Amino acid sequence: MDVIELLPRLHLLRFPVGQAYLWRDGEELTLVDAGPVGSGAVIAEAVRALGRAPEDVRRIVLTHFHEDHVGGAGEFAALSGAQVLAHRLDAPFVRGELPGPAPRLEEWERPIRADVAGRLPEGTPMPPPSVLEVTEGEVLEFGGGARVVHAPGHTDGSIALHLPAEGVLFTGDTVASLPAEGVLSAGEPVTADSVNPTVIPGVFNLDRAQLLDSVRRLADLGAEVACFGHGDPVLRGAAAALRGATAAP
Repeated sequence: MDVIELLPRLHLLRFPVGQAYLWRDGEELTLVDAGPVGSGAVIAEAVRALGRAPEDVRRIVLTHFHEDHVGGAGEFAALSGAQVLAHRLDAPFVRGELPGPAPRLEEWERPIRADVAGRLPEGTPMPPPSVLEVTEGEVLEFGGGARVVHAPGHTDGSIALHLPAEGVLFTGDTVASLPAEGVLSAGEPVTADSVNPTVIPGVFNLDRAQLLDSVRRLADLGAEVACFGHGDPVLRGAAAALRGATAAP
C-alpha cells in the first residue's frame, strides 16, 4: 500500500484496488473508507509509520458498502476501537445482515468489473462491532465540520463528505479519475500541479442517471479539492472538474 501526503492534514492510502484517506485534527484522526479484506493491519501499520497510534483514529466513515471500501473496516475497528459510520441505506450491508444489491452493469463495464474482481483479496469482510447510521445533512466532528451529502446512484446509500472550512470533498465512488499528465507516487512531493487527472462519473452503478444527478450536486458545493474512491485526486479547481465530468454525452 502506498501512503501519499496530499495536504499537511490529509494522506491518501492507496491499495491494489481502491483507496482510503486519513484526515488529521490535532491528535485525532479520521479514516474515510477502509480498503478491501485484509487491510486492517496494513492501515494500522501506515498509521504507526506516520508517528501515530491506531487508537488515534476515532472514526471510520464509509462512503458505501462495496467490498473494496468496507473490507478492512471491521478489522481496523477491532484494532483501534474506532466507531464505524455509514449511511442508513447501506448500513445493513456493512453489518453483514443482508447481501448488497449487484450493480447494473453496462456491456463495456463487464470486462473491467471482472478484472477488478480478480484483483480483490479473497475472504469475507469482518462485520464491524457496530455501525452508526448517518443521513443527509449531518455534520461530523472532523475537518472543521464534515457535512454528510447523500449521493445515491452508485449505491442507494452512497455518501460524500464535504469539509467547507477546508474546501475538501470526499466523493467515494460517485466520481473517479483516470491518470492524465501525472501519477502520484509515494515519497514524491505533491502539489496542485503534480497531477492533472481526467475526472469521470463513477462506474458499476445501480442507477447511472441518479449518479449523474449526484455528481452535479457535488459540483455545486464548490470544493477546491476532491478525493475519489479510485484515481488521483484533484487538488485545485475540483468543482469545475466535476462539472466537466457530466458535460460529455
